[in-house]
Amino acid sequence: MIQDEDFKVSRRGVLLGGVATTAIASTLSPTSSAQTSLPQVEPVSLRFTVNGQSRELMLDTRVTLLDALREHLDLTGTKKGCDHGQCGACTVIVNGQRINSCLSLAVMHEGDEVTTIEGLGTPENMHPMQAAFVKHDGYQCGYCTPGQICSAVSVLEEIKAGIPSHVTEDITAEVGMTNDEMRERMSGNICRCGAYSNILDAMSEVAGEIA
Repeated sequence: MIQDEDFKVSRRGVLLGGVATTAIASTLSPTSSAQTSLPQVEPVSLRFTVNGQSRELMLDTRVTLLDALREHLDLTGTKKGCDHGQCGACTVIVNGQRINSCLSLAVMHEGDEVTTIEGLGTPENMHPMQAAFVKHDGYQCGYCTPGQICSAVSVLEEIKAGIPSHVTEDITAEVGMTNDEMRERMSGNICRCGAYSNILDAMSEVAGEIA
């Protein structure tokens, strides 16, 4: 008959058993540095225009446009937020259209024209949208502000061009510079500080100037 004593295991026995199992597994499944290292990729040449200047880089094909701007061109105004295309902090303007630069590979932009927050204006000569953000306090911590401004500039151009959105009631009619249109189009830019109403005020002022 089996007694309870037959199943008693000491703490020392459990620890020794674990060590022995690990040692056996390591001998059965050897790994080498060659197996665990990442594959080497030959860099490729990238030529594009950034903020009006022709630039050329040699990049790993896996480098995103965001990292190319920040790490290789020192344009750190464009921010890395979620790095998943969900917060909009990395928004830049490429060939007149806003994109999430964290989701786009740099090598996809051969010959493109890229505009970052540094290319919109300077402290001495600000873009109207930058000036409006300052006037209406469209930021608090300021981290998302570069992406917000780039997106806001592009949004007003979209509306001006008559491109409808999800909230456009009549896609055959002229698209208006309404609060609903601006809110809907800016929904991909998240502000953790909650400065949305001030951002809308800034956009509305600039929209009134270009309408």
